[in-house]
Amino acid sequence: MLRLLTAGESHGKLLLAVLDGFPAGLTIDTAPINRELERRQGGYGRGGRQKLETDVVDIQTGVWQGTTLGSPVTLAVVNSDYKLERLKDLERPRPGHGDLTGAIKYLGSIRGVLERASARETAVRVAAGALCKQLLAEFGIAVFGYVTQLEQIATQPREGTLDELKTLRDASPMYTLDPDADKQIVARVDQATEQGDTLGGLVEVKVFHPPFGLGSHAQWDCKLDGLLAQSVMSIQAIKGVEIGLGFEAARRPGSQVHDEIAFDPSQTADPTLGYVRRTNNAGGLEAGMTNGQSIVVRAAMKPISTLRKPLASINLATKEPESAAYERSDVCALAACSVIVENVVAFTMAQAFLEKFGGDSLTEMKARYDLFQQLAQQR
Repeated sequence: MLRLLTAGESHGKLLLAVLDGFPAGLTIDTAPINRELERRQGGYGRGGRQKLETDVVDIQTGVWQGTTLGSPVTLAVVNSDYKLERLKDLERPRPGHGDLTGAIKYLGSIRGVLERASARETAVRVAAGALCKQLLAEFGIAVFGYVTQLEQIATQPREGTLDELKTLRDASPMYTLDPDADKQIVARVDQATEQGDTLGGLVEVKVFHPPFGLGSHAQWDCKLDGLLAQSVMSIQAIKGVEIGLGFEAARRPGSQVHDEIAFDPSQTADPTLGYVRRTNNAGGLEAGMTNGQSIVVRAAMKPISTLRKPLASINLATKEPESAAYERSDVCALAACSVIVENVVAFTMAQAFLEKFGGDSLTEMKARYDLFQQLAQQR
């Protein structure tokens, strides 16, 4: 089983991710990992800290001559802005953050909570997911994320090859696929900046070419849709997750929800094994298992809880009303959120893939995968 632990504080010396159960034999390219870390720091509406940090991965264990060994892989991202020991505690908890709840839970300081609760922790989750994408790519699986809506401004969907969609997204200041909406989005972020406010929105991730049968129907905690929802909901500021139609499925009759099945012999060499659908309302998952279609995961990010124009709070020492504390923050981190969700989904997909086809090495995984495809084509 592939497991992930992260460690580190927002303003601490470094952040760490330890991947246990990662197979031997994958030659790692750090450039795509660093590119994902760079994308995570980008997007319109980010704060000043992103100019102080240049996140770069340092692979510290589990690799020899650039190839994984099968032992735990440790990824480190050093904090250039290290200053934790010089920082004072906060006395005025921020609404929407874990300040008050954490300080009471641990009978301690707000600082002790916010340093770990911070979304800075996601840097190494992105690094871990970017590594997992290299594993998935060995089997033709690609994971792609983008912004679909900022506040009330929805973008229009685009069709095209994965390369064409990546070109669109990477040219967008907010990582959307809709250049026509970007001007309106940028103007809204500028307005929120002037008002001292923050903004959230929706992001979407697609997993292309997953094989049949990842996940399981047999137990509640093995269902892949549940695992994806849990992993995405664990990201800071995420307040909702949909798969496929999501909540829209509750507003339609069954005849407009379920994806009818057909068979096309010309597609039998594809991961769909020839079973095709005209629609993908299920988002690639039925009964907790992949059905050969693309997986579609959507997440709702709330506005960041640190506002330059603070909300009302209290002073924990005096219990008197005061404005909430302000820590340097972003106006909108929605673009970064799309990168984080993309890579968290990639890690969960790698978990599910290893659960079904796992072995100690990449060579063993490929043999098991090929055997399954051969047997499934006979079904």
